[in-house]
Amino acid sequence: MKEAETRERLPPGQVLTHKWPVLTYGETPRADLQTWTFRCFGLVDQELSWTWKEFLDLPRIEVTSDIHCVTHWSRFDNRWEGVAVAEILRRVGVRPHAVAVMAHSEAGYATNISLADLRSDDVLLAYKHDGRDLAPEHGGPLRLVVPKLYFWKSAKWIRAFELLDVDAPGFWEVNGYHVHADPWKEERYSDQETDAMQRMRSESARRRRARKEIS
Repeated sequence: MKEAETRERLPPGQVLTHKWPVLTYGETPRADLQTWTFRCFGLVDQELSWTWKEFLDLPRIEVTSDIHCVTHWSRFDNRWEGVAVAEILRRVGVRPHAVAVMAHSEAGYATNISLADLRSDDVLLAYKHDGRDLAPEHGGPLRLVVPKLYFWKSAKWIRAFELLDVDAPGFWEVNGYHVHADPWKEERYSDQETDAMQRMRSESARRRRARKEIS
């Protein structure tokens, strides 16, 4: 690859690597595919859940995209195979007042992504990477892939989508990371958020806490 092309594809503050570093908070979970399910619930017309076998029977897509990690490394031309998020959303039917998804993973981890970002054609739930089953340390058996955002938004070990009417912060967003995470704008940390984003963060978190108390 030519140096000019590399510079064009590399967001500010990033360094290209050919390796795939493993960055994990806590232990790596090991899924039991006999009991594994993926669920979509919240502001949908029809809540749905798939077993692993049922999920593999869904229409498959292949996407090649770049990874940009908030810790400053990038990896080009990753070939993913899996199910388009648009396919999942189509099957459940998104209600008009839904604006975001909380992606829920193993061990209680969650991250927020706007519906506008999730509806891109290159966003998928991936179970293969570069022709091989996705390894547990990289988020297997199933990982969300959102190429336009920093890689922590591509939640590992994903188990559910919760459709929400607020873009409430998830685990890393509560712990100092940016609520949106656009690598081309270097949206790494919460102190870089605009006043409007900070107000949205506070209000959405308050409303979500209030709902949990009521339920």
